[in-house]
Amino acid sequence: MKLVSPGEAAANTNNMSVEAGEDLARIGEMAKNYGVTLRTLRFYEDKGLLNPQRDGSTRLYTRRDKARLKLILLGRKVGFSLRDVKQMMDLYDPTGSNTKQLRLALDKSEKQLARLQKQRALIEDAIGELSNSMAAVRQMLIERSAPQASVAS
Repeated sequence: MKLVSPGEAAANTNNMSVEAGEDLARIGEMAKNYGVTLRTLRFYEDKGLLNPQRDGSTRLYTRRDKARLKLILLGRKVGFSLRDVKQMMDLYDPTGSNTKQLRLALDKSEKQLARLQKQRALIEDAIGELSNSMAAVRQMLIERSAPQASVAS
């Protein structure tokens, strides 16, 4: 009887070979290391963004999954939808030049940057309006708090 490590078992169940010494992470480690919930990782798996190996019911995340999660989180941070992130990641070809992927990423990034700049302008306007309103309210409070000069009779 041959003993098989969890990494080898996971590799065999996914028909993928595990590189020697590749450090696999369990779902709890991934969640802790990247500041996400277990539910988030399962959701990303359901959406096809991550594809962890399995050892029974245990999810084992490879270096590739870790890199993909970093890209997902970066994409979400800058405002891309998960659909956009998946579309860009799915174009990756480890043996190709990836020019199609790079062009798509640049195109989506330019559009997102324009949206973010528009949002920033709107936020700056809102901050200005709110600051002006607060200054007016402060002035009213000062005027109403000042002792009233008594009228001599």
